[in-house]
Amino acid sequence: MSNTIQDEGVRAAKLLDAQAKAAELFEAVTSERVIRPGTLESEASNTIRDLAADLFGISRYWHKRIVRAGVNTLEPYRENPPDRLIGDDDIVFCDFGPIFEEWEADFGRTFVLGDDPVKHELKDALPAVFDAGRAYFDAEPDITGEQLFAHVTEFVERTRWEFGGAIAGHLVGQFPHEKIRGDEVRSYIAPGSDQPMRRLDSSGVQCHWILEIHLVDRERGIGGFHEELLDLGRSAS
Repeated sequence: MSNTIQDEGVRAAKLLDAQAKAAELFEAVTSERVIRPGTLESEASNTIRDLAADLFGISRYWHKRIVRAGVNTLEPYRENPPDRLIGDDDIVFCDFGPIFEEWEADFGRTFVLGDDPVKHELKDALPAVFDAGRAYFDAEPDITGEQLFAHVTEFVERTRWEFGGAIAGHLVGQFPHEKIRGDEVRSYIAPGSDQPMRRLDSSGVQCHWILEIHLVDRERGIGGFHEELLDLGRSAS
C-alpha cells in the first residue's frame, strides 16, 4: 500500500472522528437544554463554546459560531443579524466549526421549541433533503459542485420550502484546509463550480466535502439548517 493511500485513510479517519465529536457536542447541547426560552443567541453560543472546551478541550473554530432563532433563521451564513432572545415557540439552528487536533468539523442542526407542526415539519425535512443530495452525489462519479447545487435546489423546489443559501457546501480538511476565497468558486458547492468534486486539491490530497442544507419559509419567517460531511461516513440525525 502506498503512503498516499495510507495517508488518505488517516485523513478520512480524522475527519470522521472530528465529526463524531461534533455530534457528541450537539447531543450535550440537547441534554443540557442549552437551547431554551429566555436565552440570547449569543448566550447559547457561548455556552456551547464552553461545553466544547469542557468536553474536548476545544478553543479554536475555523468559522464564526452561529446560533439563530426565529426570524434570524432566514439569514444565510454571511449575514450577522441582531442578537435575538429565544422564545417559547421558536425554531433555532446552530452551525459550529470546531477544530479537533487540527482537523476541521462543520456541523449544523435545528431545534424546535414547542409543538408548532410546521416547524417540526421543517426540521424533519432537512435531513431528507440532505439524504437526497448525498444519494445524487453517490450516483454520479464525475459530479461537479454546480451540478450538485442544481440538483439540491431543484429538489427543494418540489417541496413546500425554499432553499435559503447561496451555496450548498464547501471543502473541509486539515486546518487550515485549501483556502476558501470568494474568487475560488471551485471550493464550493455552488453555481460556477465546474470541476469534478472527486479530485485532488492543490496539495495533491483528496478533496472532502461538507453538504449544507438551509431551508426557509419566508411567509412564516422561519428557517432551518442541517450540515455534515458529504463524502465520508454516515452520521446520525
